Amino acid sequence: MSKGNTFENDLLKLIFNATAIANIADNAASSPLTNLFVSLHTADPGEGGDQTTNEISYTGYARITIARTSGGWTVTNNSVSPAANIDFGQMTAGAGGTVTHFCVGTATSGSGKILYSGTVTPNIVVSNGVIPRLTTASTVTED
Repeated sequence: MSKGNTFENDLLKLIFNATAIANIADNAASSPLTNLFVSLHTADPGEGGDQTTNEISYTGYARITIARTSGGWTVTNNSVSPAANIDFGQMTAGAGGTVTHFCVGTATSGSGKILYSGTVTPNIVVSNGVIPRLTTASTVTED
């Protein structure tokens, strides 16, 4: 069973922009998340994984905090993308690796819940001096 296009956009706006869906859902929890956290992964974390599953590790890396607002995320045509490029910390030491996936989750560190994940194309080879970047063309589609 699929969702209607209007509801798909509404759902993405609820999650990424904290915009209520009239008569269905709101953001009135006592302490709702005001930010989401983007992580990089060297393999697909899978539907059963968390934000630490296959997460890249190097000196200089940290998850990036993005506000749950229209200033942080752009929702249109059943897809969402960052409103601005997401630049991760420059690799200064460590093993690095090849980034193949990214996740949007609930925690700044540790085993946060994955809300959405997707592939990074082209992959990003991370070595000393590299600053990994997800562009505004990085999208998650609800269908």
